[in-house]
Amino acid sequence: MIISLYALDNGMIRIVQQSLLGSILSNMLLVLGCAFFMGGVIHHQKEQVFNKAAAVVNSGLLLMAVMGLLFPAVLHFTHTELHVGKSELSLSRFSSCVMLVAYVFYLVFQLKSHRNLYDPVDQTQGENGGVTDEEEVAVITHWEAISWLAILTAWISFLSGYLVNAIEGASQSWNMPVAFISVILLPIVGNAAEHASAIMFAMKDKLDISLGVAIGSSTQIAMFVIPFCVVVGWIMGKSMDLNFQLFETATLFITVIVVAFMLQEGTSNYFKGLMLILCYMIVAASFFVHVDPEHTGHDND
Repeated sequence: MIISLYALDNGMIRIVQQSLLGSILSNMLLVLGCAFFMGGVIHHQKEQVFNKAAAVVNSGLLLMAVMGLLFPAVLHFTHTELHVGKSELSLSRFSSCVMLVAYVFYLVFQLKSHRNLYDPVDQTQGENGGVTDEEEVAVITHWEAISWLAILTAWISFLSGYLVNAIEGASQSWNMPVAFISVILLPIVGNAAEHASAIMFAMKDKLDISLGVAIGSSTQIAMFVIPFCVVVGWIMGKSMDLNFQLFETATLFITVIVVAFMLQEGTSNYFKGLMLILCYMIVAASFFVHVDPEHTGHDND
């Protein structure tokens, strides 16, 4: 989010759109896939389970986010805007406000009114009649965690400028499309911590936490960070919209559908994880041969 706001302030709207899209794709396919795969390999003697109800809610929110991104793109590429060059941006800003309202109510739903819906699935109860999960001792205190978070946030803010400015140069020197760097390479590096933690919890047979890291992060980006950037761009006078281009929007739509099917049973195994990883490889290869349109979504054809 910090990198996106810096890029938005410098008018790099496509970098913002592609990096946020890449974070969603990386979390849903690569991070979740590796968690399912490693968890399935370590616990191959059984089928791991997770809270299906919470996964369904997140899948619904992700589909709502796809709807918010799909209509501005279709409106632009079908040339059916009521006011050419304005309707698409107005729709994006309205949809962003709606998505932010939906996300606020989602937080209320998750943290207050239906907290029991997000209780982790007890995988040990029924085998011996009790809970056998070991209580983990905190490595650092609450205030130490807040201090480290503040320090790392400040450090990322300092480095974000160098990172964003280096994308164009890296694209030319490596002979790689900017879209591939923004959608694939940048999110993999940025999500390294989430990637490691999701795998670690899956190996400990705590899939609900892994899903919270992977799917929860994707939901947060899709329903909060993206519309928030649109609203901030509105305030800044930048034409940040929800038209991520048809290729990117179609990729997100297919990804959400595939992951929703994987989550509908509330169980996981190494083969589901392998399929998600292979899907991510197809996405990565697609962006490697994809040339980003010369004109962004808010430009007139």
